Amino acid sequence: MYYPRLMCLLLSLASILFLLIGLLRPWLMLWWEDVQNRKKVIKVYGAVAIFFYLIYWCLWFIPTV
Repeated sequence: MYYPRLMCLLLSLASILFLLIGLLRPWLMLWWEDVQNRKKVIKVYGAVAIFFYLIYWCLWFIPTV
């Protein structure tokens, strides 16, 4: 279970990085949307960051064989 946990942690950290970039320049991170604003950046990348961070901690409790 080491590699799935590591992947979830790295995806969470990457989405936090994209969140910070998107707060400075929303167009860079939401180029496919019609309207790019900071609220959408927080919704999209914040949700992804929290989701993968929760999976990271949930995988901690799965016993390894």
